[in-house]
Amino acid sequence: MTENVSLGMPQLPAPSYPADVRARLEEDARAIIARYPDSRSALLPMLHLVQSEEGHVTRTGMRFCAELLGLTTAEVTAVATFYTMYRRKPSGDYQVGVCTNTLCAVMGGDAIFEELKAHLGVGNDETTDDGSITLEHIECNAACDFAPVVMVNWEFFDNQTPDSAKKMVDDLRAGRTVEPTRGAPLCTFKETARILAGFPDERPGAVEATGGAGPASLVGLRLAKGETPHHRIVHPRGEAASQEGE
Repeated sequence: MTENVSLGMPQLPAPSYPADVRARLEEDARAIIARYPDSRSALLPMLHLVQSEEGHVTRTGMRFCAELLGLTTAEVTAVATFYTMYRRKPSGDYQVGVCTNTLCAVMGGDAIFEELKAHLGVGNDETTDDGSITLEHIECNAACDFAPVVMVNWEFFDNQTPDSAKKMVDDLRAGRTVEPTRGAPLCTFKETARILAGFPDERPGAVEATGGAGPASLVGLRLAKGETPHHRIVHPRGEAASQEGE
């Protein structure tokens, strides 16, 4: 017996941006496209540009990118859905990403993520009712020597605990100033997206703010330069720990 399956109506084309918005975005998009010898190479920063407009990559944004780059919407959609940095649904002013990869997990990342879910009342990739926080787990924040690490709009919050992470999101929701451990001062996700599109961060002091790798990350480099004496970190197999320093 064959069941009746209703395929429904085909999806209508995405609407265009309002004329004033499109004119403003097109001026920015032309500046992005001019950076590349092949216009399609501008797709990634252009997706950040349209994300900066609405806080996520909409069908309208993908249509806009396709039209200016001479691509199909299917080609743009394939890229927008491949990279997790492009949001596909409305999200918060602050993207709070908790590293749950191996080292951060065993150092407390799993506990931080579970407590933040309970504290905020959201699950993975969900947004609080006030629209301020989107919580997600991240596989690696590339800062293992600062584990466990939380990122907010791609800025680092190092050596976190469940309590410090909960205080941080509470401060964000209350509109209080929150300073990253290193790097530029926080801005909203839309503002971050515009910076990632390649436009200058014009906030006073933002460019000068920086933060380098931690000591554990730089040991190999310093050893190679002869800047520090060689201290055995891992004992060769079968060698007793008591022999260290002999």
